[in-house]
Amino acid sequence: MSGMGSDHNNSSQEEYIPHYLQKEDPFASKLSREADIIAGFYLTIIGILSTLGNGYVLFMSSKRKKKLRPAEIMTVNLAVCDLGISVVGKPFSIISFFSHRWVFGWIGCRWYGWAGFFFGCGSLITMTAVSLDRYLKICHLSYGTWLKRHHAFICLAMIWAYATFWATVPFAGVGSYAPEPFGTSCTLDWWLAQASVAGQAFVLSILFFCLLFPTAVIVFSYVKIILKVKSSTKEVAHYDTRIQNSHILEMKLTKVAMLICAGFLLAWIPYAVVSVWSAFGRPDSVPVQFSVVPTLLAKSAAMYNPIIYQVIDCKLACCRSGGLKAKSSLKKSR
Repeated sequence: MSGMGSDHNNSSQEEYIPHYLQKEDPFASKLSREADIIAGFYLTIIGILSTLGNGYVLFMSSKRKKKLRPAEIMTVNLAVCDLGISVVGKPFSIISFFSHRWVFGWIGCRWYGWAGFFFGCGSLITMTAVSLDRYLKICHLSYGTWLKRHHAFICLAMIWAYATFWATVPFAGVGSYAPEPFGTSCTLDWWLAQASVAGQAFVLSILFFCLLFPTAVIVFSYVKIILKVKSSTKEVAHYDTRIQNSHILEMKLTKVAMLICAGFLLAWIPYAVVSVWSAFGRPDSVPVQFSVVPTLLAKSAAMYNPIIYQVIDCKLACCRSGGLKAKSSLKKSR
């Protein structure tokens, strides 16, 4: 019976034909022209806001580049990834949505898929590194004290190497990039999992090393931080003002990191769920009109981070000005 089941499974995998091979033109839009125009305007607005916001973050960071803390260096790298997605990737999809078809052929499709996955993976691994930095800084002070700027730059090199490896693996013959079911965008070929065991191994490896494992590290780090903060708030109150201010600043940076991670995961998890369902669910069970919504939501992730930076920055500025006023009044009273 098991032999018959495996034979049936193999035969079904061999018979499966992905959506981009079922029709002569895989790049023709499967949406209405009106839907494509709306999506094009949406991505244009997202792209402009993301480019301006992340460009501003990089500009302001460059003015104080020698004073950046390790955690701030990581957030600068996150802005680089978000800017890369906006500048390198979004123009391709915007032009294609307005053209009612993907106009850049297979070479452009593979380039767009690689760039999107490269910068997206770089963003997630950067946030993983930031969460670990916050975890060490808050929960293990003996380790946090030796995390210096050069450690951050070593970490950046490892992040870019990691993202380059996983984004380039599909070109080695174990995976591929392919058009989305709606035709006007490209992504990893999740549908290989329907075709062969090797395809399933490729998709599972991508899911584990580029989504599940980094997300688990992020969740673990912030859960431990929350527990630690609850237990140490009373202890910090007994320290002098300098230590209290340092603790407040570290907690502000931690809040920034938590909000950034939450925004990224909320934007990308729906797309990940749909991708996994496409890979391992019943073939073609995800409606084309439904598959475009998580894709557009994921493309908006690069816009949130500059907003988070500015909101927290305003609060930090208020705290600093309040602290300066308190110090000056203390000097006068003395």
